[in-house]
Amino acid sequence: MSSLPKRVREHLKELARRRETITYRDLARRLEVQPPNTIHQVTEALEVLMREDHATAAPFLAALVISKVRKGLPAPGFFYVARMLGRFKGLDTGPDTQTYHASELESVCDYWGRVPNQ
Repeated sequence: MSSLPKRVREHLKELARRRETITYRDLARRLEVQPPNTIHQVTEALEVLMREDHATAAPFLAALVISKVRKGLPAPGFFYVARMLGRFKGLDTGPDTQTYHASELESVCDYWGRVPNQ
């Protein structure tokens, strides 16, 4: 695993334990992701995490990262990857996104809230 996905994972596990979300921009800033394309680097790292989480049947830590523009939802890419992995059946921007995201957010916070410092 390259260093950015690992750093993102560690940071998001802490946020999950505190039941907090973060925007893509704030995550890039907090982890001091260097230009160019800081948000793109973050989204690529999140996709790596989603594949890893799927492989272990864990909830998606990426659900904690939200878009300010989408009013608390992740970017469409989150839903696209979840659908490609067989864990989401709706459209990237359809009405099912809110329901799915709320469920995944609850699951990831519950999961990391009970998993001791892994």
